[in-house]
Amino acid sequence: MSEEKKLSANEYIKIDSNYLRGTIQEGLADLSTGSMSADDQQLLKFHGTYQQDDRDLRADRRKHKLEKAYSFMIRIRVPGGVATPAQWLETDRLATQFANHTIKLTTRQAFQFHGIIKSNLKRTIKEINQCAMDTIAACGDVNRNVMCNPNPYLSEIHAKVLKVAQGISDHLTPQTRAYHEIWLDGEKVESSEEEVEPIYGKTYLPRKFKITIAVPPSNDVDIYANCLSFIAIVENGSLVGFNVAVGGGMGSSHNNEKTYPRIADVIGFCTVDQVVDVAEKTVLVQRDFGDRTDRKHSRFKYTVDDHGPAWILAKINEYLGYELGLVRPFAFEDNGDRFGWVDDANGNSHLTLFIQGGRVLDTPAYPLLTGLREIAKIHDGDFRLTANQNLIIANISPAKRPEIEKLLKQYGIKDSHLKSALRLNSLACVALPTCGLSLAEAERYLPDLLTELEEVIEENGLRHDAITIRMTGCPNGCARPYIAEIGFVGRAPGKYNVYLGGGFAGQRLSKLYRESVPDTEIKSLLAPIISRYAKERENGERFGDFCIRTGYVAATIQGGDFHQNIKPEALKKA
Repeated sequence: MSEEKKLSANEYIKIDSNYLRGTIQEGLADLSTGSMSADDQQLLKFHGTYQQDDRDLRADRRKHKLEKAYSFMIRIRVPGGVATPAQWLETDRLATQFANHTIKLTTRQAFQFHGIIKSNLKRTIKEINQCAMDTIAACGDVNRNVMCNPNPYLSEIHAKVLKVAQGISDHLTPQTRAYHEIWLDGEKVESSEEEVEPIYGKTYLPRKFKITIAVPPSNDVDIYANCLSFIAIVENGSLVGFNVAVGGGMGSSHNNEKTYPRIADVIGFCTVDQVVDVAEKTVLVQRDFGDRTDRKHSRFKYTVDDHGPAWILAKINEYLGYELGLVRPFAFEDNGDRFGWVDDANGNSHLTLFIQGGRVLDTPAYPLLTGLREIAKIHDGDFRLTANQNLIIANISPAKRPEIEKLLKQYGIKDSHLKSALRLNSLACVALPTCGLSLAEAERYLPDLLTELEEVIEENGLRHDAITIRMTGCPNGCARPYIAEIGFVGRAPGKYNVYLGGGFAGQRLSKLYRESVPDTEIKSLLAPIISRYAKERENGERFGDFCIRTGYVAATIQGGDFHQNIKPEALKKA
């Protein structure tokens, strides 16, 4: 990057922020407004919170010359998606006391609160930390929450993988004292020596960085959609190491061909004791070579695409001081969750619940929040958040199972997963009314669309046939629609770009099928394709594969196949 190029505006905000402090403390003290300054809004992301406003209320408040209905979203990091019952109860309390009486389970195994007003922001974050959780680096130009597969079928392997995820998360957490000073009343240390951020440096990363760990055959964390992923290699029942995948990412911008989703390339193998080192050095490569001039081109996927996977591998090896091994065989079968009860070899039980939109709240017909609260009070295992916004009540002891089953029945939760396979494999981002980027509905609309499509599914005898279907309110792709077999991306109010042909295991990008389809026409658009799929599919053929074979969309030959398309000797020369 030449010195003449002007950096993006966020780079100067970071440079001038004194390691993410900015004027956040002064802004919190100013109660004349519910908002923060523009620069501090960018810095707040590093601390785990976004300023938002209720877009449903904008027009009315503008009419009455009132300030927007500002509030804050807080994201709680949950490395590996595992929380204790005590942490669940505290999350419930904070959601009820300070937020909108809702625990939001995200597509990245984190908790989210919405509707926190500015005067409660510090207290909420402080109390989150008091229950051994935190919000630092849940957002911002750093490594985000580290995801891992919560597979109850391989609980012993999961325990080891979870430890790896937590180790990566701890190692890549920013070291700035700003978080403790601002939110936890930490003492300001006066020193003549400038503060040092050992991994990130003063300007952190060019953009956000996402890491996942998968345990085949489940790809529920969608490794191909993330910056850096580790694929667990299990041989003779033991975890021997991980394949390394780089350069995935979902975001794009409408009418900007220079932005696009990308599938990750699997480039090498590392042992278990090398994982944290590989994660750090990959982050350093992005820190040093990522584009800091154009934020729309600054994600790691573009760094990989610009230089090529072989160059990235060589650079990682250079930073490591040793070479990654050759990729080991692996296979994924799906990227969904396994619902219902599972018993493990240790005699414990695991129950995966379907949580529509990841939204845990009470309604008159379905007191889910209260039911899970009562379960948490007696549960002696843990809660696992899945990457598909669902929840596993995990490690239920034989002694507690009858009590928990009674509560599940009492609060109407026990049959949460008795839905169509289409609904169970659905995913939506938050979108309206809180996301400032959303162009169309997603979480609030997808359930209704699923009801319409379920009529078609039932007519064609496909109720138990899984098809991945995802919707986002904008092209940033937070619900990973570009690898779904059916994807919807908001284009304008009530209009969506429709994508078809993604891989059932999240291993292939979908292709644009129709642009700006009105929501009233989606059912009629898809019904003939679904009907034809039911009649003409080959044995075991998935919907996405059928769409490609029958010509609805072309095959995608991009990313994901680096390890298959390059000879081992070429890797060493790269």
